[in-house]
Amino acid sequence: QVQLVESGGGLVQAGGSLRLSCAASGRILRINNMGWYRQAPGKQRELAALIIRGGNTNIADSVKGRFTISRDNAKNSVYLQMNSLKPEDTAVYYCYAQVVRTNWSINDYWGQGTQVTVSS
Repeated sequence: QVQLVESGGGLVQAGGSLRLSCAASGRILRINNMGWYRQAPGKQRELAALIIRGGNTNIADSVKGRFTISRDNAKNSVYLQMNSLKPEDTAVYYCYAQVVRTNWSINDYWGQGTQVTVSS
C-alpha cells in the first residue's frame, strides 16, 4: 500500500505564508504527477498546483504568482510554498500523487488533508 502524509497547515493572517509538505511511502517504484488540491466549505475540490516528474508545473490562476510547488523525487515528497495568503485561500489542502507501484500498477493516492485558515 501507499500512504501520503501531509504537514504544515495552520492558521495565518492575511498576507502571511505557510509551507505544506507531503511525503509518500510504501511500495513505490516511481511517482509521476504530484500536487495539491484544495476544498473550501461548500465548494468542489479544485486543483491548486501540480508538478510532473520532470519539473513542469500547472498552477491555478487564482494562486499564480503567490504559490510555488516543488518536489524532491529522492524523498518522494512534494511541497507547496504559499505566500501572500488571502482569506479565500482558506480550505482543506489535499496532497495527490500518481504512483507507479512495484508491481507496475498505476494508481492515484490522496493524503488525509490539512486545514489552512487565513484570517482577515
